[in-house]
Amino acid sequence: MPIQIGVLALLVVSLGITVPFDPSWWQVVTLGVVQGLTEFLPISSTAHLLIAADLIGFQNSIGGTFEIAIQFGTVIAVIAFYAQDLFGQANALIGRGTTGATAAARRLWLAVAVAFIPAAIIGLAFRQLIKLYLFDSPSVMATSLIVGGIIFLAIELLPHRPARTTELSEIGWKQALGVGVAQVFALIPGTSRSGSSIVGGMLAGLDRRTATAFSFYLSIPTLGAATLVDVLGSLGQIQPGDWGRLLLGAVVAMIVGWLSIGWLLRFVSRNNFVSFGIYRIIAGVVILALVMIGSL
Repeated sequence: MPIQIGVLALLVVSLGITVPFDPSWWQVVTLGVVQGLTEFLPISSTAHLLIAADLIGFQNSIGGTFEIAIQFGTVIAVIAFYAQDLFGQANALIGRGTTGATAAARRLWLAVAVAFIPAAIIGLAFRQLIKLYLFDSPSVMATSLIVGGIIFLAIELLPHRPARTTELSEIGWKQALGVGVAQVFALIPGTSRSGSSIVGGMLAGLDRRTATAFSFYLSIPTLGAATLVDVLGSLGQIQPGDWGRLLLGAVVAMIVGWLSIGWLLRFVSRNNFVSFGIYRIIAGVVILALVMIGSL
């Protein structure tokens, strides 16, 4: 209960410092909902955010930084959702757990670190080029959505080897590196960070649920670092009024994201990703159609 009260208070504060001074507050809330809904689903939150911002006419002074910065809300959502597990793993890592728990925690976070490195290096090296040439291209996003959808359908519908890893603590460094390499493709808007890491995990031998859970854990350093680097690199562009927008968007994304994590875990325990593959293809085709008629 205290956590829920704290979240509600944070939402009220963020609304209080934004609504009276910013007529676009409803657009910020809308984009926060889009971010929270789509970050953990394999359908590309970045593409949905950028397209939604264009469709509702959202204007801001910091370009793609807003869409990247509010991802921090979904990082907090993951930490909150897995708080009990994370606390137990932290205790194990500092030697307060059993020998088995310590070894399992070390294996998991070594895997997370290995998977984080490829996208961190490439993303840091090409951050400006990606924002300059890819973030403003609906056609790139649409193509990435369609290609990703086809890959999902192929993985789910074509024969493949049974998964050999069903627990997070069993993920090896080679499997983690495969996930990390796959996540590099998520630097292209429309690919989906969660989608690429889940696909990478499944191709590396993880079962669907383990690949999904590992994607959540991997989002903590990946989205956290991306937000920090982008905000620090854009401080000169951020105006005083932007901070209220960033806070409100992040808080809304955190609340909706927390709900999305639980839903997706329940979904993958009973279903495959065929529906997401179909959705991606349809969304990509719709975006291309909007581009052709001049609406994007």
